[in-house]
Amino acid sequence: MTPKIGDTVRYLNSVGGGIVVRISGNMAYVDEDGFETPVLLRECVVVTPAGAPAPRPGTMSAPQPRPAEPAAPQPRQQPEPEPQMPVEETPDGETLDVVLGFEAVNLKNLSQSAFEAYLVNDSNYWLDYSIATRADGDELWTLRYRGTVEPNMQVFAGEFTREMLPEMDRLAVQYCAYKTDRGFRLKTPAQVEFNLDTTRFAKLHCFVRNEYFDNPVIALDVVRADRPSRPLRVDPAQLEKAMAEKRRADRPVRRTRPEAAKARPGVIEVDLHAAELFDDMRGLSNADILNAQVDHFRRVMDENLRHPGTRIVFIHGKGNGVLRQALAKELTHRYKGHDVQDASFREYGFGATQVTIRNTRGK
Repeated sequence: MTPKIGDTVRYLNSVGGGIVVRISGNMAYVDEDGFETPVLLRECVVVTPAGAPAPRPGTMSAPQPRPAEPAAPQPRQQPEPEPQMPVEETPDGETLDVVLGFEAVNLKNLSQSAFEAYLVNDSNYWLDYSIATRADGDELWTLRYRGTVEPNMQVFAGEFTREMLPEMDRLAVQYCAYKTDRGFRLKTPAQVEFNLDTTRFAKLHCFVRNEYFDNPVIALDVVRADRPSRPLRVDPAQLEKAMAEKRRADRPVRRTRPEAAKARPGVIEVDLHAAELFDDMRGLSNADILNAQVDHFRRVMDENLRHPGTRIVFIHGKGNGVLRQALAKELTHRYKGHDVQDASFREYGFGATQVTIRNTRGK
């Protein structure tokens, strides 16, 4: 018998019951001592239909004789717990697979729709869970749903409106798994946090088919094969700081290291290799590097033009000869009149040119 509003029901697989106050989809909301409890309709058993007269307590079919002496007080009988249905275990159910799904009440009008949260427990374990949310920038969490999910079952956790989305930037699921009627292997209780992009609830394409749901949902894998999900948690402030550092790193830093112009007795060594002139060469073209090397060559020459007799060894490497030719052109036109020769092969190989500064003022 399908429950209706006003029926008094008890639960099929757990202790408790009450009066059905409203029905939404496949869920009945049962009033238990002033608190509404969502329960699947198929888990409710009608005890007293709505409108049926309830038996009057204390009514007797015939007068009873008054006892001569007061009867001794009888101990209050505790209601016997209703037996639970045995759990039908599956071979794959010894590992935890838990999915949290969000289903739109009105998928065709997401701008006005509310949303329902369902937790799927695809395992042979009972699962105690809690779901909490908070907004970005808040330090404290707000409990949204809590309860117990039977093995290999899906449970309706609750409903929320669009107005609640700004408070749901972060979502945390805590759970503890166990078995009640047999031995089991321990599963580590865990907490899984998600960065929930709430703008997805306004986009139809974000609601997709899932193996556990009949309708399109936004699904979050809480646990897969006993492994809790560990999504990347990004702090916006830290992200902005990292991006700023990345931009600074991408800008080449041009410098002259002290070791790039080493002093030896009577000789100045200048290393023109790009690695000595730049901290970072990312983004630089070959032309940019060559121009920087020639500029550094000019600075060293200009600094020593007033010191005749100074010997300068420019280490340029053998390479393809482009830098060597550029230096030869500079020495032929801009700095002509100074002595130019290959530096000592024993000390520098074929990759260095020696310049001896001469007094060219009178020429």
